[in-house]
Amino acid sequence: MSKILQILEIGSPILRQNSATIANTTDPQLDALIVDLIATADAANGVGIAAPQVASSVRLFIVASRPSPRYPQAPTMEPTAMINPQIIDRSGDLVAGWEGCLSVPGTRGLVLRDRAIEVRYLTRHGELVQQELTDFIARIFQHELDHLDGILFPDRVSTPTDLITEAEYLKIAFD
Repeated sequence: MSKILQILEIGSPILRQNSATIANTTDPQLDALIVDLIATADAANGVGIAAPQVASSVRLFIVASRPSPRYPQAPTMEPTAMINPQIIDRSGDLVAGWEGCLSVPGTRGLVLRDRAIEVRYLTRHGELVQQELTDFIARIFQHELDHLDGILFPDRVSTPTDLITEAEYLKIAFD
């Protein structure tokens, strides 16, 4: 049975820590955390969530892209747990995109990210996956990976004018 976890917000020291590598992918507590992260992201209309956002400083996040009120144009994919994720290659083709974060409510920022990345991670069953991610899914991966290194998206904006409220973002994005 899953439970909805409390999402930490900017200012919490855990969000600024480097997360620990996960040594045992078969730990039942890890599987329970994965189930709870998926439920928490779903309940909050998030397209991703990292373990540090729920006060668990380990190298785990969920990518769960789907259309939602926060991201109506998002592609649909099954929620995927990514354990000890890494970027092993970057396209170098940087694209600006508006990002929000469950831990930085009410704010959007224009952030440059690689359009395509090659990644490696372990699944919840301990299988090693290596794949190329592009566009919105690549952006989610990079955003969530930042969480594991204590970085929040406002740290990535180029200028202060690239941070706006959610209300202003909705005006420019959908008008």
